[in-house]
Amino acid sequence: MTVLKHHSDPCPMNTLLRLLSGPWTLYILWNLRSNGPLRYGALKRCIPGISSRILAERLRMLVEAGLIHREYEPTVPPQVTYSLTERMEDLVVVLDQIHDIAQRWYRCEEPVPTSTH
Repeated sequence: MTVLKHHSDPCPMNTLLRLLSGPWTLYILWNLRSNGPLRYGALKRCIPGISSRILAERLRMLVEAGLIHREYEPTVPPQVTYSLTERMEDLVVVLDQIHDIAQRWYRCEEPVPTSTH
């Protein structure tokens, strides 16, 4: 497991934000948070518009960072399931707060009146 520490960057906040700000990263984490462990194909179906290459790249990075677990079952065909690690428990609260904000901001509400000058 890769530790979230970059030798050339002494700032842990910068390191964490760089990890989480990658394309699709928070959405992948949110889907695993919301749906529980998922196989690759099911996760891809949960994220419309993501390419297979990007999903595989993000999953590999998140496994290396210790945020998700990759369970490989040597069946025919092989089965790979992804789930959140205990380390992610620290971020679950943040994901839930972002979800709450998204629900408030994008709920169907009456338009906010604009002021006339």
